[in-house]
Amino acid sequence: MSNKVNANFGGSLMALILVVVLVLVVNALANSMHRAGPVDMSEAAVAERIAPVASLNTGDPIVPEAAPAPAAAAPTASRSGEDIYRTSCAACHDTGAAGAPMLGDAGAWASFTEKGMDGMLRNAISGVNAMPPRGTCVNCSDDELREAIQFMLDAL
Repeated sequence: MSNKVNANFGGSLMALILVVVLVLVVNALANSMHRAGPVDMSEAAVAERIAPVASLNTGDPIVPEAAPAPAAAAPTASRSGEDIYRTSCAACHDTGAAGAPMLGDAGAWASFTEKGMDGMLRNAISGVNAMPPRGTCVNCSDDELREAIQFMLDAL
């Protein structure tokens, strides 16, 4: 029985050696086919092979064409204070959102009315507390804001 085991082992070992030799021969052939000829190792050739694919443009900056300027908004007819209030102020001043003094609540408006119309207009233009500059009426003129403030004061 030991002869049979030795024969199987010997055959397996021979097959393994044959496979290893075959792999080495194929590898050597592939490597020899890959090289087309001697490699130029001059400084210029090496520099060309390792040069970056792209380079930084250090010339004049690229300036995109300017987009056409938006057409100036056509002057609109002056809107009434009530119109401004209904379209831009009511969302906060009807509900008290973000602490806005509510329309008709004299107590809530007291600290603002002490500043007079000019003080309240300055607040409306620059924003106060949670109210952004010009409230939500970015296209309102100062006179229109004054009219909206007067509308709210008249409701006190």
